[in-house]
Amino acid sequence: MASIYVPIEELSKRLTVSIPTIRAWVRRGQVPTETYIKVGNTYRFCVEDVVDSLRGTRSEIKPDTSCQVSDGPEALAADVGVAEVTVDTNTTPSTEVDDNL
Repeated sequence: MASIYVPIEELSKRLTVSIPTIRAWVRRGQVPTETYIKVGNTYRFCVEDVVDSLRGTRSEIKPDTSCQVSDGPEALAADVGVAEVTVDTNTTPSTEVDDNL
């Protein structure tokens, strides 16, 4: 079964840790940029990839990862209040972390 991207609130519930803990993990690089996407000011995390990263069992993520946005990019855009979502698979993920996370 394919994993889905979930908001930080859902990730904190699934991992039973606080939202500030997840933010700290992101800032420290314990949650790699390849395990989440940013749409507007909203972050969505692939639970499976985050868990694997924290356990140290995550292999290199391939362009066609098992994680998917649950209802597609259009539903995600509507959910976070943006006009559209564009995914550029030809770019290298940034190592910068947004302080608005």
